[in-house]
Amino acid sequence: MLSRFFYHLKREFGFSRKESKGFVVVVPLLAILAFSPIAFEKVRNSNATESDENLDYVIDSLEKAGFTVVESPFPIQVPVDTLVSPGSGLKKIPFSQADSVTLQIVPGIGPSLAGRIIKYEHALGGFYTKSQIKDVFGLKPEVADRIWEYFDFDGEIRNRVPINTVTIEELAKHPYVSYGQAKVLIAYRNQHGNFSAAEDLLEIKIFEEDWVEKLKPYLTF
Repeated sequence: MLSRFFYHLKREFGFSRKESKGFVVVVPLLAILAFSPIAFEKVRNSNATESDENLDYVIDSLEKAGFTVVESPFPIQVPVDTLVSPGSGLKKIPFSQADSVTLQIVPGIGPSLAGRIIKYEHALGGFYTKSQIKDVFGLKPEVADRIWEYFDFDGEIRNRVPINTVTIEELAKHPYVSYGQAKVLIAYRNQHGNFSAAEDLLEIKIFEEDWVEKLKPYLTF
């Protein structure tokens, strides 16, 4: 079939066999080059639509948190300039109400880092000091300090550990307690009875006072 095509090219246009082969290669290439801008435009429009949807989702979450979208006063067409409170200035929301979307308003915090911050805060049960947030892996100190320019620290602990009923596996899930520490603590409780206060943990000689003080706000007796 290809030989017949070459024959027609030779008869109609006077192409040699070598010129006919070149023609077969060049024509499809030219067709690809001609249609590639159209395909590229479709892909770009598709990506733009997806980006707009993601932006709408972020803006919707921020508005639910109490922020208001403000258009830029400058002639440049910027659909969203900033997010401020209904009054003047930037409204801060309690950090305990933050999520992985609202945290991304802080410069230097992207989706991955925001997710790690929220996951760590939930595992703890809440922050009771500002400095605890600096324990999050990958969070730079200057970015951690910047968080409090956008969020109010409320020191709310939402979840506490019932130390006299918790299991080893449950206790070891807390970021401040290793599996080995959980085993020792539960073994001591089983042998000596329930704890009545955090200071009772110091009866276990391997536990240091600094560690007990750090864990104390998360315990119930």
